[in-house]
Amino acid sequence: MKITKDMHQEFLLREIRRRIGDSSLNDEIANILGISYDAAHRRTSLKAKFSFEEALELAKYYQISLDQFISSDQQIVVRKTSAVTKTEDLESFFRNNLGVFENLPLSDAMTIYYSAKDIPFFYTLSDTLLSRFKIYVWMNLLNAKQVFVPFLQFSPPNFESKTKELRKKYEEQNVVELWNDMTVSSILQQILFYYETGLLKKNEAQIILEELKELIEYIELKTENNSKFHLYENELMHLSNDIFFHHPKQSLFALPTNMFGYILINDIKTCDETKKLF
Repeated sequence: MKITKDMHQEFLLREIRRRIGDSSLNDEIANILGISYDAAHRRTSLKAKFSFEEALELAKYYQISLDQFISSDQQIVVRKTSAVTKTEDLESFFRNNLGVFENLPLSDAMTIYYSAKDIPFFYTLSDTLLSRFKIYVWMNLLNAKQVFVPFLQFSPPNFESKTKELRKKYEEQNVVELWNDMTVSSILQQILFYYETGLLKKNEAQIILEELKELIEYIELKTENNSKFHLYENELMHLSNDIFFHHPKQSLFALPTNMFGYILINDIKTCDETKKLF
């Protein structure tokens, strides 16, 4: 079916209805756009057109991807997280991740699928030497101009309040994680590399390894005692740190571009394909 210009507003309203459930569509439109109930009714009954700015405001508020108004199946509109090139940028990264959770309809109907090339970063958001080491590795990989300093001299800003909240939100959801042999071995290789270069001292490496062991044991207990958590082993292919937030009303696919960068896709067709893949 060819989409005509007259159908765009109808499709936008249909998507909003799908997200708000039983709430009054006219009340929602009026409150978000700051217009009267009668003006909202004229728009929802298709007697008046949304302005370009109004349509964008509604799409932004309800996280509706504009790509569904593009007739080609080969084109989609995506969002990109802010680049992280120095440790100070991490605060905005964690804040943006919290924003992702806040903009999704979190409920028992939500399931997070995580293709874990590395141990999911949500678990290493803590006040531990392991967490500090992961940030140290990430920042050295992301910033080509950064001078390698000994790990002992590396002191990232304090993100504890934001990271604790982010980890809590993740662990409250229904979660399905896919792991394979590389999921754990990647951090072991990182510890070995920095130890052999002399940037990581033996006693520091021993503490990090002990904290890693405790984390693995914690995740093992989750598989036994937490009915909302499911861990699977994928023996057939490499994983990629893709994160898929699936909800019947609103899904989001986060496709990594680097350790702290994601392309965010909420195109319905792409999300359906991603659900089938997982």
